[in-house]
Amino acid sequence: MATDIDSLAVTVILAMQGRSVATAESLTGGQLGSTITAIPGASKIYRGGVIAYATDLKTDLLGVSQSLLAEGGAVQAQVALEMATGAAQRLDAEFGLAVTGVAGPDSQDGHLPGTVFVACIQRDEQGSVIDSVVEQLQLFPEFTDPQEARAQIREETVAAALELLLTFL
Repeated sequence: MATDIDSLAVTVILAMQGRSVATAESLTGGQLGSTITAIPGASKIYRGGVIAYATDLKTDLLGVSQSLLAEGGAVQAQVALEMATGAAQRLDAEFGLAVTGVAGPDSQDGHLPGTVFVACIQRDEQGSVIDSVVEQLQLFPEFTDPQEARAQIREETVAAALELLLTFL
């Protein structure tokens, strides 16, 4: 799947055409940003990313509502949207792309491994959010080995995020 993800990243970079994107990652731990920046030309579109793996950092670094996290944990649609918005605002990008979820092997906040939320927002020239979408994924890895299953969930999450961004372009 790595080749497919690389192709997807190339397509994103070409489709961005002078626009910019920032990422906010939890379960992927930087893999989304790394996938984008592995492609020549990424510096023209990629502003940067925030890896907010710990729940408190989602508030501290991205501005995710503390009460939202306290009420429902980090694995929910609104958290993904607020992460995407925070990344775009704090890193001054037109698009914000965020992922949060459970890579496993254990459940988190009552969600099974493979439960993922991917969000993308678009801002106008004044910085207001003009479009947003969030998708919930339930990924079922083909591997029984927990480490391989975890890697597959993370890789499929990166692909889903890139595909979501492409729907905006």
